[in-house]
Amino acid sequence: MGKIGCEFGTHRVLEPQGVLAQPAWKLDNTMEMYNNELLIEVDTLNIDAASFTQIKKEAQGNPEAMGKIMMGIVEKRGKHHNPVTGSGGMLMGTVSKIGPAWAGKTPVKVGDRIATLVSLSLTPLKINKIKKIHLEKEQVEVDAQAILFSSGIYAVLPADMSPSLALAILDVAGAPAQTAQLVRPGQNVLVIGGGGKSGMLCLYEAKKRAGVTGKVIGLGSSKGSCDRMRQMGHADIVIQVDATAPLAVMKAVSEVTNGELVDVVINCVNIPGTEMGSVMATKDKGTVYFFSMATSFTGAALGAEGIGKDVTMLIGNGYCRDHAVIALQTVRENPVLLQTFQELYA
Repeated sequence: MGKIGCEFGTHRVLEPQGVLAQPAWKLDNTMEMYNNELLIEVDTLNIDAASFTQIKKEAQGNPEAMGKIMMGIVEKRGKHHNPVTGSGGMLMGTVSKIGPAWAGKTPVKVGDRIATLVSLSLTPLKINKIKKIHLEKEQVEVDAQAILFSSGIYAVLPADMSPSLALAILDVAGAPAQTAQLVRPGQNVLVIGGGGKSGMLCLYEAKKRAGVTGKVIGLGSSKGSCDRMRQMGHADIVIQVDATAPLAVMKAVSEVTNGELVDVVINCVNIPGTEMGSVMATKDKGTVYFFSMATSFTGAALGAEGIGKDVTMLIGNGYCRDHAVIALQTVRENPVLLQTFQELYA
């Protein structure tokens, strides 16, 4: 009889003992399976935006140097858990073995192509080789293996789109699903980083929910990002502002809302220092949703307190019920969104 591990993966934690797999410093990434685990032959890592941006900056944009940094993280920690950003990403691969006591939430069989919907920061991973780094997609082709715990969620890849396109969408599936829950008809909504991967989906969902009586504002720091938002047409107003300059953000948003500011802010950027711009653009009693993994929640909480701003701040949980289905359908139902994602990520 084989070994049965904890459904949350604590049996893989090497240090410190007694914590869950995500906050652990180091995991056991030997690929000898427990009976309630799933083994995946991994071909693609989708590194989360905050982590990828940090690694790219550290390596000065050199793909070979980036690969060494990624390999080093996994060798030290048994998982791709960036020690600077604290974030990971997700993976795509083929189910290789299923433990006899596996109790996953979604039907799956050996040979299925799946994308994990849990972070690489809690996934035991062994990389044999990095084949290619796609700088524009934030995706990495690898020869690797990974373990999924029975509490882990995943999606069998759809047949109607390329695997890399599906992976790009699933990587940010939590953002549009949460946006759909937060935005109400007639509200003013600001999407910071609206020209990025998660931002584009959130802009579309925000406009769909706010309706003709609402006002959706897309904010980008670069001309390219703003041009993309204008071309897609989901934002009522597009503003180009440095999201790390809080007073400039507040001023720009105030100008386009006649001094009202916004009811909901969705923060999708991949750089630190945008917390106070988000808070200051929001009405009292409004809501800020920090989807960005570059967010300092200490900075957001103490900063809001420091300026006497009464806003509800939500941590960007990458999971909500049916988020994978919602995100894929969001792209399918809008030809402009589908074409843009195909051009960027397919």
